[in-house]
Amino acid sequence: MELFNVLNELEELIEESPRVPLSKRIMVDENRLLDYLDRIRTSLPEEIRQAKWLMKEREKVLAESKKEAQRMLEDVQREIEKRADNSEIVKQAEQIAAETIKKAEDVAAQIRQGAREYADEILQGLEERFEKIITEIQQGRAELRR
Repeated sequence: MELFNVLNELEELIEESPRVPLSKRIMVDENRLLDYLDRIRTSLPEEIRQAKWLMKEREKVLAESKKEAQRMLEDVQREIEKRADNSEIVKQAEQIAAETIKKAEDVAAQIRQGAREYADEILQGLEERFEKIITEIQQGRAELRR
């Protein structure tokens, strides 16, 4: 992921920057810092695009699961119609169909939840990195003003 690479490079820049004697402050090359910020801005849309792709894929899997469940239900219903003369078989088939639908819905819910958690983890990681970068930028700017 390009964004994480840029953030790692920015972190390296900060770690490798010379220290101001007798303080915890560092001197950062302004042009390099601005370059990293520009690269972050350009890579953000790609990260968002990837998250959207992930959501589309999740929806696609959900739709396929639903179609499969529907197909299975139709198969069961056809089987029920073939054996309609025996009420016990009809009851069992209806139960199997209901269980199949429930299982498909449970799987779909789990996939949805997993995709949400994955997207949230990615966004949380980005948020934490941006907060760190913003804090460092603010500290750097405050030092420059002094």
